[in-house]
Formats: sequence, structure tokens, C-alpha cells
Amino acid sequence: MRKRLPVVGFVLIALAAHSSSNPAVANPNFDGKSWWEHIKVLASDDMQGRETGSEGLRKAAAYIVEQLKSDGLEPAGTDGFYQPVKLISRQIDESASSLALVHDGATEPLTLGEDAFFSTRVELPPSVNAPMVFVGYGLHIPETKYDDYAGLDLKGKIAVVISGSPADTPSALASHYQSAAERSKALREAGAVGLVSIPNPAAMDIPWSRMTLARTRPSMTLADSELDDARGMGLVVLFNPAHAEKLFQGSGHSFEELAALAKDRKPLPRFPLTAGLQARTHMIEKDVDSANVVAKLPGSDPDLKNEYVVLSSHMDHLGIGEPINGDNLYNGAMDNASGCALNLDIAHELHRVHALLSRSVLFVFVTAEEKGLLGSRYFASHPTVPKDSMVADINTDMFLPIFPMKILTVYGLAESDLGDIVQHVAQADGVAVQPDPEPLRNIFIRSDQYSFIREGIPSIAMKVGFRPGSPEADLAKKWLTERYHAPSDDLNQPVDLAAAGKFEDIVEGLAVKVANDPKRPQWKADSFFRRFVSPRTTAARQ
Repeated sequence: MRKRLPVVGFVLIALAAHSSSNPAVANPNFDGKSWWEHIKVLASDDMQGRETGSEGLRKAAAYIVEQLKSDGLEPAGTDGFYQPVKLISRQIDESASSLALVHDGATEPLTLGEDAFFSTRVELPPSVNAPMVFVGYGLHIPETKYDDYAGLDLKGKIAVVISGSPADTPSALASHYQSAAERSKALREAGAVGLVSIPNPAAMDIPWSRMTLARTRPSMTLADSELDDARGMGLVVLFNPAHAEKLFQGSGHSFEELAALAKDRKPLPRFPLTAGLQARTHMIEKDVDSANVVAKLPGSDPDLKNEYVVLSSHMDHLGIGEPINGDNLYNGAMDNASGCALNLDIAHELHRVHALLSRSVLFVFVTAEEKGLLGSRYFASHPTVPKDSMVADINTDMFLPIFPMKILTVYGLAESDLGDIVQHVAQADGVAVQPDPEPLRNIFIRSDQYSFIREGIPSIAMKVGFRPGSPEADLAKKWLTERYHAPSDDLNQPVDLAAAGKFEDIVEGLAVKVANDPKRPQWKADSFFRRFVSPRTTAARQ
């Protein structure tokens, strides 16, 4: 399945990378075939969609451990290759729950699923009856002196927002302030008792008809309440943009007007709504056990081998859910068997040349990403190696090799030295590099690199890229609409194996360069995220 001859060329290049500034892998090392063979196992029906805490995910983790053992990697968890993670499952009982708008004391029932649904990623209060205030994007960004809450009385009220951000806010900064932790903090400080969030129609990954299918599936939180980013957030409701005019009746504004502004990231007005919201909820909770998988490829330098380049990917997907076109098994081939397969491929190849790597490489396969980055949040907060020893995280999640690899999209491109290094690696391989072309989608905070970023570790994520307005952009959009978080993300979909192989070359080249560079990656001086670095870590990075 693997091309063996180019490995000789890779050894020579790796030696050059160890002694020079050239990080590139000049000759193709991967052809995508072994990558696809791993996906055929991880996304098979036998894995039952790899729901967090399920037998299917345990089987997938066992397969990953078996592959790591066969490649001679060392266990680096707290229980061999495993790091147990304790979670709490939350599920809404819709038969005992309800939503209604309140106009001058009269109630207008809302249909759960069609009009709106509850987010169970928060600990929902049993009942809420409160007025509502539209607060634009609902952001408080001190760095740009932007504050949607300024001058508003939100005590005891529900904030209504449209997802998005103003155009003059850098995408990484905007993404951070739309995270659950920052939303929760802003709402608590404003005294709000809840949030109604309307997805921005211009940036919806999947249509409402598919979003709502998942509304009664279990959500989860970490059992350690200190790591619950949404604690104290109160009621959270997702509202169908197609029905959002109901919220704005009598306010002097229409949702159509507001959505048109939000599409172009223009400033939004803020104003009280004439309707209030009445909610009644009943939650079902239970304990769930899952685990991360952690393995180490030791470095060879006497000092640098105690530092780690982290390659992360998430193992979990959505399990078995509501059927679409008669299929209820959510295999998760691209999301994210693809990232796990890539890291298994790289572990195999780096093992062949591990004596050339100065630093150690830590392979971290996490659970519960689909539940809110919970596995990576737990690992980054409770790492199985000293936190200050992790010099970088390169995260791979759903990189989508569905067309030729000509452009690499890098999330966090301008934030750290990793952006400079990956540009050198990719361009030497004939691949152009671009920053996030779709800032409204907030991808920078939506995968596991964000958990490492919050601990001060320079991190990036990457995908096979496209130019806005191109045929490739249309293909990517079509994939999201039809396959993202759907049963059709399975083994019966077209992939470009050559694109997958070239992407693997770039990730491996980046990992080799970082592992062999005596200097640790640094946050850029103007990066917002450098503030997460502790003084101790700053000293370690000097």
C-alpha cells in the first residue's frame, strides 16, 4: 500500500532538515493508499459511528493502539496508551419540555425542532420566563474596544444574537470571543439568564433540517466542573433563521434586514424585543467513561528529546442517529477517521527514521471532540507529559482531500512561527498557502488545536484549500451540505488519494522541521493568543 522507494529520499531530506533550514520533503512519500486503508477500518459499519463512550469508539481506539504498538511507539497515557476521561451525558426529554413566545401575557407556543431547539451543552434551568433583548453579535472584545453589551440592561433577561462578527475584527480573535467560555463570561457579567442564538444563514455548514435531527442526541460535559466552559450560562436556545421573524415582530426591525448586515459582517443595531421567552425543560443525565489514546516516538537529542511536537486528531463521531435517506449510521470517514489515519501513517513513517528526530513526537488521539472539544480540553489541562514540554500542536480534522491539492488553508497562519514554517514546507512542495477564507465559520476555535492554544501552546490546523468562488469552493460547500455530520460521510464517497498523500507529506515535513529545529516555535508578538502563555512556559521557550 505504501511507496517504499521514496523513503530513502525522505531519509536524506530529513538529515538535511536536521542540519539546515530546509523543512521540505522533496520527494513524495505518501500516495494516500495506506491512509485510505486505515479509514476503511475506522469508518466501517463495525465501528458503529464511534460515538463517545460507545463500544464502537472503544474498538476504534483499540485498532489505533494496535497500529501504534506495531510501529514501535511507546505508551504515553496514564494507563498504558490510554488516558481515561470521565464525562456527564445530558439529553433533553422533549416530551416534558416546551418553548413559547410571550406577547403581553399571551403565549405563542413554538414547535421544538421546527422553530427552535434547546442546546444541551449547558446545564439547562428547569424553567425560565424572561424578556428578550437583541444584542447584535453578542460579543465583548476588549482588544478592539467592541462591546455589544455596552449600555444595555440585560439583568434577568435573555440575549438574542446572530452568529458572526464585525468585519474589522481579525477572524482568530472573533472566533475566540464566540467560544462557549467567552460567551458564558459575557452573559454572566451582563446578568443575562440565557441566550437565543440564530445561525447566520450566510455561514451555516449544514441546513436547519439536518441540524434539528441531532437535537435530542446526548450532549456531554467533562465531569470536572472546573473544565465546564459553559457553566452558569443559563438557558441556551438555537432558533431557526427561516422562522426568526417571529422574534422581531413589533420591534421596528426585521430579521431579513439584520441577516443582510450580518452576511457582510456589518455593524448590527441593538434593541429590546417586544416578546419574551418562556421555557420549561427536563434533562436526563448519566455518567460516561471514555479515553484518549497517547503514544510517544522518542527523540534522539539528549536534551530536546524531553520536548514534544504534538500531532493530534479526534477519534469520535456521532454514532447512530436519526436516519437520512434510510441510513442511520454516521460513519465519520472524513470527520475524523481521515485525521486519525493520517497520524497513523505519519507514526509509521517517522518510526522508520526516528533516530533523525531531535525532539520526541507525541501522537494524541482524543475522544469527545464532537461534544465540544472535551477530550482535548482534558488532555491539554491534564497532559500526560509536562505541559511546558509541549512545543507545538499540529491538529488534523476533516482535511477534505476531495479535489487536487493546490492550495493549503492554514488556520492560525499569522499567529505563530508555525505559520512561517508550514509556508516554507508547502511552497517547496509546490503548494500555495492561504489564511482562513471563511471567517464567519469560526473554524479556528472549532477543533482540538484550540484546547492547546488555551494552554499557551503554538498550534495550527490545516485543510486542502480552495479559492472563494472557485469550482473547488462549490465542491466543498456541496460536501458540507450533503455529507458533513450525515450518514453519507462514509466509505462510498469520492476522495483524491493524491491530494491526501500530498497533504500528509506537508504535515510530516512540518513535524520533522519543528522536531529538529533547536528553537521552539513562538507566538508572534502581535498575536492575541500569546497571552495564554504562562510565565513559566515563557521562560521555557527562551
